[in-house]
Amino acid sequence: MPRLGLGTWPLDDAEAEQAVATAIGSGYRLIDTAFNYGNETGVGRGMKASGVPRDELFVTTKLNKEDHGVDEAQRAFERSAGKLDVDTIDLLLIHWPNPQQDRYVDAYRGLVKLLEDGRVKAIGLSNFKPAHVDRVIAETGVVPDVNQIELDPTKTRAEVRTYLAEQGIVCESWSPLGGRSDDLRHDATITRIAEARGKTPAQIVLRWHMELGLVTVPKSADPQRQRENLALFDWSLTADEVAAITALDQGGDVGVTDSEEFGH
Repeated sequence: MPRLGLGTWPLDDAEAEQAVATAIGSGYRLIDTAFNYGNETGVGRGMKASGVPRDELFVTTKLNKEDHGVDEAQRAFERSAGKLDVDTIDLLLIHWPNPQQDRYVDAYRGLVKLLEDGRVKAIGLSNFKPAHVDRVIAETGVVPDVNQIELDPTKTRAEVRTYLAEQGIVCESWSPLGGRSDDLRHDATITRIAEARGKTPAQIVLRWHMELGLVTVPKSADPQRQRENLALFDWSLTADEVAAITALDQGGDVGVTDSEEFGH
């Protein structure tokens, strides 16, 4: 699984097709989508238009709460694979636990079956708290490959990251640049480091994710920004710079979308 990929929310099919094709042409190999984004068809078209062989690409998608169940997860796979126009999905995630309906363990059992059948190459979770993950493992005996969570320098999720590392689960950041707000790009600490390094603020934040050992999928439909976001791997931040950025954390789960209350 590549360390950095392209996020596609909230692009529509046409925008996603163009963004994905351009990103792959620039060197991206990980593409992140979801049924709920409504752009899986566009993502699939963009992958095809890129001309890069399917086996060189890594595509992630996610299923919704209406697909929580063993049989429902099979149908969700067929639907998403059809929209993406692929035979296999590299990583299939449960988008939110939706604990109120209490069916996420059955949904995960459905993912395990898809994994055993070879229709997906890896399985995982998104927005699951440690208690949710513990239950999945306890009731299925299968450790998820990935948990994709909301994470940026103001929401460092240190306890969750430690827990996932102890379980051997890859931690993947969504909204790595802080969402639609540009506050992080204008933060004094980040802009100071960016100016000193001759980098963009976004590059500094994304490199911070890399220094923490995370996988992340920033969204951009702009070709120049896509190239900038990918240019992270021939330089690094110092320990002091990482610490200064980490110090922007608001503490606990302040600002984090609560998956006990929200989900789709």
